[in-house]
Amino acid sequence: MMRIASLLLSALIILAGCTPPPPQNQVGVDGKPLPKVYRIRSGETSKIQFRMLDSVNSLRSAAGQSSVQLNSKLNAAAATHSRDMSVQNRPWHFGSDGSSPIDRIKRVGYEGGLVGETISETYETELETLAAWMEDPSTRQVILAPDARNMGFSWLQENNGKIWWTLVMGK
Repeated sequence: MMRIASLLLSALIILAGCTPPPPQNQVGVDGKPLPKVYRIRSGETSKIQFRMLDSVNSLRSAAGQSSVQLNSKLNAAAATHSRDMSVQNRPWHFGSDGSSPIDRIKRVGYEGGLVGETISETYETELETLAAWMEDPSTRQVILAPDARNMGFSWLQENNGKIWWTLVMGK
């Protein structure tokens, strides 16, 4: 019996030595870790929208600006544009029908004015995308605009993981 247990233990030790090492963080040519695909699960819409709202309001507060509120009409305009950017396969502010951000907020019945729109084509999370927007002076200006009172935020994620983010600020 002891002999069988000893053989099994030896076999286990040998097999353990055959397992591949745990994967290490792979890095790109720039020395930075390669991105991992961020998958948005169904039912996470409000969780992601409110996480973005809280983050934007924290940044606005730190900059001495008033907070903004999530607006369902601006969310709809952002969702429409995210879908349209995916169809066009390019991140830009004009719709496939020639619409501008102003046209889109009017179509959904938003009665305030447009402060600005920020967009992104990425595989990153909403908070990584917000951090990138804050590094760019033009998108940072939209997010921290003193006259902003409302925010719309939406996205479309393609099957390959690519996400088309749209954030709209209104007054």
